[in-house]
Formats: sequence, structure tokens, C-alpha cells
Amino acid sequence: MSLESDDRGNAGGPPSRQRWRYLDDPVAIRALAHPLRHDLMGIIGRLGRATTAQAAQELGISHGLASHHLRQLAKYGFVEQVAGKDNRERPWRLVATSYSWAGATRSPEGTAAVDVVEQVYAEQALQRFLGWQQRRGDWPQAWRDNTGMGRSTVYLTQPELAQLAAAMDALLLRYAAERPLDDLAARPPGSVAVDFTILVIPAAKNPPGQE
Repeated sequence: MSLESDDRGNAGGPPSRQRWRYLDDPVAIRALAHPLRHDLMGIIGRLGRATTAQAAQELGISHGLASHHLRQLAKYGFVEQVAGKDNRERPWRLVATSYSWAGATRSPEGTAAVDVVEQVYAEQALQRFLGWQQRRGDWPQAWRDNTGMGRSTVYLTQPELAQLAAAMDALLLRYAAERPLDDLAARPPGSVAVDFTILVIPAAKNPPGQE
């Protein structure tokens, strides 16, 4: 998810524990445009640290394929290897836990790179949602009552849209700031990973005044 600022949702609260990275290099952004790389980063975040062998086993892929994509992620600064508990394979960790590429869309190359990554995100979000539909009958009703899909269409001015987007980000950042993805100790008892995919799409064909 791309967020404009890590300060916006944390005003007046404790300092954010997130490790932020602001991306404006189209080449680095395009390095994220592979579903398998998102899955690898997700596994590392969930486990806190993971070896290539662990990640490959979780995804059901070869050690060589997992190693290739992890090294590509490392090349562009998304993951790094750290010392392990013994002399066996060194585990990987996330370099940053939150990203923003809002500034990248100021150039045509950056916009094109963001388009590719957002398409990957959208496809993965749809797959996760369809997977949730298949298994949510096994979950308690309280969880089912607060999950799923909602849709609203509201007429807004640009300043109103900016204000609403900031408020939505602030709600999520309240929790994200104190619970980095790879910080196992920060997860409250009984918590599970919950994915939020927010699509903000102007329904009009053209901007105001260009109809």
C-alpha cells in the first residue's frame, strides 16, 4: 500500500516503529512487480526472519527460484541477510516495513512503474478475497461481520478527497505504526494478519472542467 506520509496517521502519538522507505526510482519500483516477490516478502514479514529454504518450502517452489527472487529484492534494497543462530543458512529480513511511492507519479516513467506494481497488487487482492470467500464459513461470526467487500460512490471535491484519504490512512497507521510487520512481539494475543486493499477511483471520465 502506498501512503503519503508516516507522520500523518501518528500526530500526537508515540513515534512510529515502522521502517519507512520512499520510492521514486522507477527501476526499484518495477523490481516489486512480481507476485512471487510479494509472497516472499510476506513470508519474511510474518515469520520475522526466514531462510531461503523456509521461504521455498512455504511457497512450494525450488530453493534456486526462491534464491533468485530474494537476491533480486536484495539488489534493490527490499530485503537483506542477517546473522543466524548458527552457521547454517543466513536468514533474510525486511529492510523496510512500509513503503510510499506517491512522489514517483510525478514523472511518466515513475507513473508507468507504479501502474505495473498496482496491477500486481490488485490481482493479488482479488485472489485473497476469493480465497476468503471459500474459507470464511469456518470463522466465527464476529470476524465475518467485519470483513468482506464494501462499495460506496460519493461526490467529492479534490480537497475533500484528500481529507478523506488522509483520515482513512490515519485509522490504519494508528495500528501499523506500533506493530511493524516483522515484529512478532508487537502482535497482540489473538491477532491475525488482516489485509486492507483500498481502491480510490474517480468514476468520471475526465477531470472537472474537461468534460
